[in-house]
Amino acid sequence: MSLSSFFSSFLSVVHADAPEEPSEQKEAVEATEEVEEPSEEAEKPEAEEEEEEPEDLFPQIREDCQNSAKCAPLTKHFEHCQEKVSSGKGYKGEDCVEELMMHCADACAAPKLFSKLR
Repeated sequence: MSLSSFFSSFLSVVHADAPEEPSEQKEAVEATEEVEEPSEEAEKPEAEEEEEEPEDLFPQIREDCQNSAKCAPLTKHFEHCQEKVSSGKGYKGEDCVEELMMHCADACAAPKLFSKLR
């Protein structure tokens, strides 16, 4: 038993050379679908279905935490490293992955963010 015959025992096989349905039958099926009345849910305007998303507070809270007394030195170190690398003065392959700064800002922002979520 080959692998393809094993899978074909579970799944139906569709061939590209299979004959198509006559176009008259397709048109009749489409016409009957159009005649059906739309459901009540389809009658609602899209504006009611889609609620407006509230403004994302995380970027502002994170920026405030990056500028806080606890995280400001790490943020300055990270920005200095970014400037050095972008100007080409850094070590070869240096990418300034300063995880301490990101961790500090995230740890500061998380409690503030969750207290403002509903």
